[in-house]
Amino acid sequence: MGNRARSAASARPKGAASPGTRAERKPAGPNVGTEVELDVTNVAHGGVFVARSEGRVIFVSDTLPGETVRARITDDGHASFWRAETVEVLSAAPERREHIWAEAALSRDPSERAGGAEFGHITMDKQRDLKRAVLVDSLQRFAKLGSDVTDAITVETIAPASDAPANAAEDGTGWRTRVRLQVDGDGRVGPYASRSHNVVHVDSLPLATSSVAETAPLTQRFPGAAYVDVIAPSADATRIVVVERDAKGRPARSASETVYEVVNERTFGLSAGGFWQVHANAADTLYRAVQASIDEAEFDPRAANLDLYGGVGLLAAAVGDRFGETVRITTVESDAVATDHAAENLAEWVGASAITDRVDRYLARIGRDASATERARLQAATVVLDPPRAGAGRAVIDSLAALRPRQLIYVACDPVALSRDIGLLAGHGYELASLNAYDLFPNTHHVEAVARLVPTR
Repeated sequence: MGNRARSAASARPKGAASPGTRAERKPAGPNVGTEVELDVTNVAHGGVFVARSEGRVIFVSDTLPGETVRARITDDGHASFWRAETVEVLSAAPERREHIWAEAALSRDPSERAGGAEFGHITMDKQRDLKRAVLVDSLQRFAKLGSDVTDAITVETIAPASDAPANAAEDGTGWRTRVRLQVDGDGRVGPYASRSHNVVHVDSLPLATSSVAETAPLTQRFPGAAYVDVIAPSADATRIVVVERDAKGRPARSASETVYEVVNERTFGLSAGGFWQVHANAADTLYRAVQASIDEAEFDPRAANLDLYGGVGLLAAAVGDRFGETVRITTVESDAVATDHAAENLAEWVGASAITDRVDRYLARIGRDASATERARLQAATVVLDPPRAGAGRAVIDSLAALRPRQLIYVACDPVALSRDIGLLAGHGYELASLNAYDLFPNTHHVEAVARLVPTR
């Protein structure tokens, strides 16, 4: 995915109710635990599917369109919709397959199904069809784009990791270079069950690369720890990072060792506990996608080019590596440790600088304080932004659009957030020039997109 912690966003398919917000919820009523028979008709954002019962929308997990299932109501606290979990498939869709993760399959009670592979029961081609449907629907609903634009969108397949199983391309396994294992009260580890904080104990991690799966301490105990990360950097040894709890029971933030990743023969240092793309080939995919998205005719190497939410400098490096050592670019990141790494990763590049700041505050400040000369350089700029899952948001979009950069390259892992921000940019006179989507998270509902936007007036 894009950068750092990402909050879940909600969407609805055509004709379905929105899942709403936490503020709209009512106390759970007597329907929780009731089992109902449902005909599933559509996909919704967030890895769930759409059915109706007595006129009410029900978002149900572990199924897919075209199925009839018996499902258990888990949440009846919303006025406009309920949630449910599939208990039994009464009539299967042709695209259903045996789940790639036994610990997440229907044979387990929903509370004991491992989360993180919510599309694992669906064939790979159908998964990409569903992801495309959610992306297209989001763009039509929230960005108000017509089918003349969205009909051309596809979701590209990404090559498996080099050490993935032989059948990885067919079943979407063996790609995660980073896995987080939660720790329960007894010190045992495992993933959370979907939409809960119940730790599920597992014997396998099929989405992980071989090195991560072999290193993961699934049978060990870590009393008092908050979570355990297993990471396999491309240019470093696979390792286990244990994060303890502080005196208040929260994950303790502490300095961690530096690890190294290589993309296009460039080495990036980062904190072992810091953000990096989880698919073995994701960083390279996005590096090249950003390079390809930039219109060379509109690129000015001397402009005040920006890399917002820049992390350790991956996408800033993509810009510099394409256009040469004369490029000037500033990467802005709120995490000071990541910014320090970005400065080191881009140190040989004279025109690159790394700033620690919140993006909204940075843009507001330069919008307020920039001289006429600086404003001209900002208007000539190419801006790359890779915000958290919640998206850039109105404040950032408003400030960014006021600077009037020549082209925006928006990297997004959430279709709804991306579409909302495209809609906001349209209100400032920007239009979508291109969009490419990538299946960087097989067997999950997530999809990555890289969009290019340009001013129309």
